[in-house]
Parts: sequence; C-alpha cells; structure tokens
Amino acid sequence: MREAQQAQLMLYQEAKDESSIAGNVIGNSTSPSQQNWKWWIRICFYILFLLGGQSVATLLGRLYYAEGGKSKWMAGLVQPAGFPILLPLYLISAPENIPTSYNSNLHERPPSFLTIISVYVSLGILQAAISLMYSFGYLYLPVSTYSLICATQLAFNALFSFFLNSLKFDPYIINSLVLLTISSILLAFNNDESTESSDASKGKYAIGFICTVGGSAGYGLILSLTQLFFERVFKKETFTVVLDMIIYPSLVSTCIILVGLFASGEWEGLSGEMEEFKLGKVSYLMTLIWTAIGWQVFSIGATGLIFDVSSLFSNVISTLGLPFVPVLAVIIFHEKMSGLKVIAMVLAIWGFLSYFYHHYLDDFKSKTKDGTAIEAPEASTTPRMHEPEQDLL
Repeated sequence: MREAQQAQLMLYQEAKDESSIAGNVIGNSTSPSQQNWKWWIRICFYILFLLGGQSVATLLGRLYYAEGGKSKWMAGLVQPAGFPILLPLYLISAPENIPTSYNSNLHERPPSFLTIISVYVSLGILQAAISLMYSFGYLYLPVSTYSLICATQLAFNALFSFFLNSLKFDPYIINSLVLLTISSILLAFNNDESTESSDASKGKYAIGFICTVGGSAGYGLILSLTQLFFERVFKKETFTVVLDMIIYPSLVSTCIILVGLFASGEWEGLSGEMEEFKLGKVSYLMTLIWTAIGWQVFSIGATGLIFDVSSLFSNVISTLGLPFVPVLAVIIFHEKMSGLKVIAMVLAIWGFLSYFYHHYLDDFKSKTKDGTAIEAPEASTTPRMHEPEQDLL
C-alpha cells in the first residue's frame, strides 16, 4: 500500500514538473512577442539618433573649416567632448534587462576593475586617433568626397567582425565589400575639385584621403571591439552599461586631444580664429557646440544598435546616411558632383542594399528557427505525461 502511494506521489510530482516545463516554454514563447513592439520602437529611436546626429555633425564639421576654422585639434576635440550632456541620462530609470542576443551567466564573476579600466582606456585612445584622422579629412577634402569615403567603414567593420565577432561571410557580404572598395578607389582618383569646393593641393588631397580611410578603418575596429567587450567582458544587459561605453571612452579621448591641443600650441590661435570666423563669434561657438552635441547623439544611436543588434548592423545604418550628406553638401556648400562621385555614390548604395538583404535573410531564418524550437517542446509534452501511467499499470 505504501509503495502504491509512493508511486502515485512520484507520478503526481513528475506530471507537475512536466506542466511547469511546458508553462515555461509557452511563457517564453509569448514574452518576446509581447515585448517585440517595444524593441522596434527603441531601434527606431536609435536609428534616428544615429542618422540625424551623423548628418548634422558632418556638415557642421565642414562648415567650421569652410568659414575660417583652422585648428585640427579643435575639430577633433568636438567629436568626443560633448559627453557631459549625457550624464543626466543616468537619472533615467531604464529596465535592467534589455533583450539582446547575449547569453549572460549569472554565476560568472564580474570583470575586475583593472579590466574595465583597460577597456575604457583602449577605446578612448582609439577614439582620439580616429577623431584626429577625421579632422584631417574635414580639412583637406570636400564633405561629399569625405562622406563617400567613410562608407568604407562598413567593409572594415565586416572584416574585423569576421575575426573578432565570428561573422560568417556569404555572397551578399562579399558583394557589399567589393562594391564599397571600388567606390573608394574611384574617389581616390577624384582629386580635380575646384577651388570653390576645396583649396587643398593634390598632396593634401592624398593626406585627407589616407586619413579618412584610416579613420574609417579605426571606426570599423572600434565597433567590433565594442560588441566584443559587451559580449565577453561586461555581460550585462543594462542601460547603464551602454552609457558607460560612451562616456568613459569619450572622457579618455577628450583628455588625450586636450593634451595634443596644448602641446601643439594651436590653443594660442583659437581667440584669433574666433575673431576671423566669417559668420561671427556667436556662430563660431554655436558651430562647435552643436557639432559636439551631434556627435553625442550619434554615439547614443550607434552604441544602442551595437547593444541591441550588432556592430555590423550599426555600421550599415551609419552607411545608409552617408549618401545623403553629399547631396546636402552640394546644396549648402555648392560643391560640384562629378561623374565619378555619382558612380561612387551608386556603388555605395548598392553595397549597403546588398548587406541589408543579407541581414533580412538572417532575421527571417532566425524567426523560422525560433518558431520551430517553440513548437517542438509543446508537441513532446503530451506523450511524456502518460509514460509513468504505463509503468505503474
């Protein structure tokens, strides 16, 4: 009699466990669909921040030089120096668990203080170098040429993601890399800009071209490293981590560029530069301030997309906005749109669409696999519930 009661108790407990498992599976399958619209709203905001901040900051960066600005260190400084405007965001209560593709283990030890400092310092040094290289691009290249060359950052990011983030190449990614490379090669020979667009000589054009390509390579690297640090070092899905990855590297980068500004002696000519600025003193300050704000808005969007999707997706969205900047440059700065530039723009857009289609296929396949994974456990729970009854009888 006692053995029969124990058998019935075991049957009841197993049935309860199976029901609990089935409930968890069903709960997990409905939870993402309920929160899916929130995720898309957040992604849309990130995309708007990235595209808007990038376009405004790029045009204002060129305006600084076009209207009389001369300091390369100052042009580089405004890119990271606007981070203090992000500090109030720490007061915003954000959900601690933001859905991402990272698999966090709650039992793993948090990274050491030295590791965290190393991450911020390494990213800050790289960011300072990128900012300085981009400032040479602003100085020696028309903004339309500069923007199209920056499209190569997608190719560099894909290359670095292959080694650092285990990205798998397919024909669409390879096609995108080839098109963006050809686009940049065409721009390398497009050094016949008129003096109305640029006063740079062929030698300075070459310097601007090389520095912009180098900055694009560095930007592609920093995106891949940011995703790597999110996945391997921090392993936290919090809004605070996103802010930390923007603010602390920007602080390091700002300090490095400030040292360069004073060491080079360019700070002594800033007052005269303000006096000679064609649009006036107030416009000089507003140009620098809004450039800094634009880059920080861009950083929020770019880092948010890295955190919620991937570094390559963030770079693709950034590349999407680059073809629009040359059009605005023609309207605002009256730059000439040569035939080579038009071809380069078409190739850049084609390369973007090629990768975007790759991302669409990956997203479709992942949704298909998720649907199959959800249905399988539900179908298997019913027969397993009856196995103990057969043994008991």
